[in-house]
Amino acid sequence: MTRYIYSFLIVLMLGLGCFLTSCQDVPDYKDTPQGNFDALADIVGQRYCYFKEKGINWDETCARYRSRVTSDTKQLDLFNIMSSLLDELKDGHVNLSSRFSTSYYRKWWSDYPQNFNLRTLQQYYLDFDYMQVNGMSYKMLPDSIGYIYIPSFSNPISESSLDYIFAVLYGVEKAKGMIIDIRNNGGGLLTNINTLVGRFIDKEICGGYIRHKTGPDPDSFSESYKITYKPADSNRIRYIGPIIILTNRSCYSAANNFVAVMKSLPNVRICGSRTGGGGGLPFSSELPNGWAIRFSACPITDSEDQATEFGIDPSPGYEVDCTDEELAQGKDAILDFAIDVYRRVFEEADKKNVTYTLPRR
Repeated sequence: MTRYIYSFLIVLMLGLGCFLTSCQDVPDYKDTPQGNFDALADIVGQRYCYFKEKGINWDETCARYRSRVTSDTKQLDLFNIMSSLLDELKDGHVNLSSRFSTSYYRKWWSDYPQNFNLRTLQQYYLDFDYMQVNGMSYKMLPDSIGYIYIPSFSNPISESSLDYIFAVLYGVEKAKGMIIDIRNNGGGLLTNINTLVGRFIDKEICGGYIRHKTGPDPDSFSESYKITYKPADSNRIRYIGPIIILTNRSCYSAANNFVAVMKSLPNVRICGSRTGGGGGLPFSSELPNGWAIRFSACPITDSEDQATEFGIDPSPGYEVDCTDEELAQGKDAILDFAIDVYRRVFEEADKKNVTYTLPRR
C-alpha cells in the first residue's frame, strides 16, 4: 500500500476517533424493524458525504420511508424499504447487504448508452490475437499505436506485469502513441492508480485531494489532504508520450479516479463518454440485525479540487458515442476516433518533421 494511503488512514482514524468520542449519547437501537431503520438512517445521515452536492434533505427523505415501517414489517419488506431509501442517494457506492440480498443502485449506468462491446473489440480490432497478463489485454495496432485494455481494478496490478507490457509495446515494437481502454471498468483497488500513473509521469504530481467527516452535520469536513503520485522507479519503463484514454458511463469508482488523475496530464486526452462517477471513499457499518451498510464517506476531488462524484467529461472535442447497431456490425466509433486522431497527428508530424502532440480541440 502506498505512502499516501497509509497517511490518509492514520488521519481518518484520528478524525473518526474525535468524531465518535465527541458524541455524548449513542442511541441504543433495538433489533426491531423501526430500530434497524433508525440505525440505518442515523449512520448514513451522520457520515454520508454528498448530501449537499446532491441537494438531499435526509431527514425529510427518511421520514417519508419510515412511515412505511411498523412493528409487523417482515424482513424482506424492510429490506426493500431501506433499499428504496438508499436509492434516493443515486450512488453506486451505497449497498445494504443482508443474508439474502445486496441492494445496488444501477441507474448511474443503466440509463445511459453502453458504448462498448467486448466481442466487437476482440474480433474486429484485436483479431482474437492479443497478449494478456494480469487481466490486461494488449497489442500493437497498425500505425504503431500501442493498445491496452484494462477491464477491472479489482485485483492488484503488479509492476512486473506492466514491465512485460511496456517492454513489448515500447521496448520492442516502438509504439509512437498509446490507447488505454478502461470502458466497463467498474473500479476496485485505489492502489492500482498509483501503480499505473507512476508509469506516465517523470516527477511527483498532485492528482487530487481527500477529506473526511468530522461530525454529523452535512458540512462537517476536515481540511483537504493532498494525494500525490510519484514516478515509477528509474529501473522501470516509463512512457511520457501521447495517451488517449477510452471511457464510457460504466467507468466507476477507482476507474473514475484514474481518469481524473490522468486528465490533469498535458499529454493525455479522454475520449468517449462521461464516466459514471463514484468519487467517494466508502465506509462500512452494521445494523442491529447484522445487515451491513456501505456508502461514500470521504469525498475525493481532482487536482483542481473539483468534485468527481458525478463523473469526468471527455476532453473537449473527444466526446464520442457508439450505437448498438454499429457495435453489432463490428464498428467501435470510440476506438476508431482515437485511432484516426493518431493517424492524422503522425501524418502531419511526419510531413513537418516535428514532434507529434495530441490536439486540444
